Amino acid sequence: MSISKSRGFLYRLAKFLGDWQAVSSGRIGRRIGRRAAGKVTGKGLRKLFK
Repeated sequence: MSISKSRGFLYRLAKFLGDWQAVSSGRIGRRIGRRAAGKVTGKGLRKLFK
């Protein structure tokens, strides 16, 4: 297994664990909002620096 595949697996695992923690603590709405804001910001920055 290459380093990039291992890193990708770890990122997916961290994302899943964060979702699980948000659900168990009742903060899933806040997490969804922050994720959506991050995606919009990322797309905007990508267009700005492209």
